[in-house]
Amino acid sequence: MTAQLPRQPDHPSSPDASQTSDPAKPGVSARRSGLLLLGLVLVALNLRPALSSIAPLLNDVSAALGLSAAEAGLLTTLPVLCLGLFAPLAPLLARRFGSERVVLWVLLLLASGVLLRSNLGAFGLFAGSLVAGACIGIIGVLLPGIVKRDFPHQAGTMTGVYTMALCLGAATAAASSVPLSQAFGDLWTVGLGFWVVPAVLAAMVWWPQARSAHALQQDRYRVIGLWRDRLAWQVTLYMGLQSSLAYIVFGWLPSVLIDRGLAPAQAGLLLSGSILVQLVSALSAPWLATRGKDQRLAIILAMLLTLAGLFGCLYAPLQGLWGWAILLGLGQGAAFSLALALIVLRAGNSQVAANLSSMAQGVGYTLASMGPFAVGVVHDLTGSWQAIGWIFAFLGCGSMIAALGAGRARQVQVSCEKV
Repeated sequence: MTAQLPRQPDHPSSPDASQTSDPAKPGVSARRSGLLLLGLVLVALNLRPALSSIAPLLNDVSAALGLSAAEAGLLTTLPVLCLGLFAPLAPLLARRFGSERVVLWVLLLLASGVLLRSNLGAFGLFAGSLVAGACIGIIGVLLPGIVKRDFPHQAGTMTGVYTMALCLGAATAAASSVPLSQAFGDLWTVGLGFWVVPAVLAAMVWWPQARSAHALQQDRYRVIGLWRDRLAWQVTLYMGLQSSLAYIVFGWLPSVLIDRGLAPAQAGLLLSGSILVQLVSALSAPWLATRGKDQRLAIILAMLLTLAGLFGCLYAPLQGLWGWAILLGLGQGAAFSLALALIVLRAGNSQVAANLSSMAQGVGYTLASMGPFAVGVVHDLTGSWQAIGWIFAFLGCGSMIAALGAGRARQVQVSCEKV
């Protein structure tokens, strides 16, 4: 049985509402919505600590395990690459078992990966990082579909809420991993292994969602034609290019600032402050963007703020670095939350949202992993950081070009087939 989705108007009257009937939408009761919201926030809190907790401890980990510089670099790149490589599994698993149950079991697997990487030496470290990256990639794909299905008229607001939680998890892990390690006698294993606790807590709160009636009886649909849709590719390119800038910041900004004269502690504090500022724009940008005709202007403004912050941190006098870091945080928080919001807004129903999320994050994060690599190559070739401004400009301009298509108030044109 194949049900063709009706064509959407170019400019829907309410871009924050679902314009297409959702074949998998069960409805959310008022009693259940609060627990679902809490569960979404706690799950989102766990989607970055495994990535951001390793960088502050990397020197200690490398010294303890005898890792080379290349091995240490692989350790930071591997989880990010896994975000893209394992994202396509998400809709397949959801179609077979249901999104809620997949989130639950993958969340428990994430907890196991976090625990593994703080044990069994170098093997456990790399194997656990791979498992954690794969789990984060799968869960991250499924959340937009759940938001689209259960909160269709608050898509922008809800996307902002869980994006804010995601940023909060990243900032908390980056800031507290070293103090946690120091509190237990400089044991880096504690700084990395602690993050199993919030993962288990999130799984406990999410458990009722996995056992709900609609999770057990949900119809399964296959989405056809997504990879041939131009709008889907524009959303994917925007996701990948803006994410590439984000992972350049995570991986290289402290090194840039240290070479410019900042102490390592100051550079780490500035990065943490920039991430914390993202909470403001991550929550507000999707809500504000869905009040207007489309999201193009909001995305362009977010990318201009991001580029201003990047160029300021790279070239401006050191005295004004905190101001540039704040601009960078506001821009990147808005850019990322808008990328997730586009997945929800450009999809006609939850099944399309889940598949578009898989495409955008699978291809996008794989593309994003190339940005930090390019920065390292350019730095090695030139011996300085000055030339990486061209990489910033290329990725930023590319993001804005993709946004001119992705930000239009339209929806991807695909069909859904019941299986």
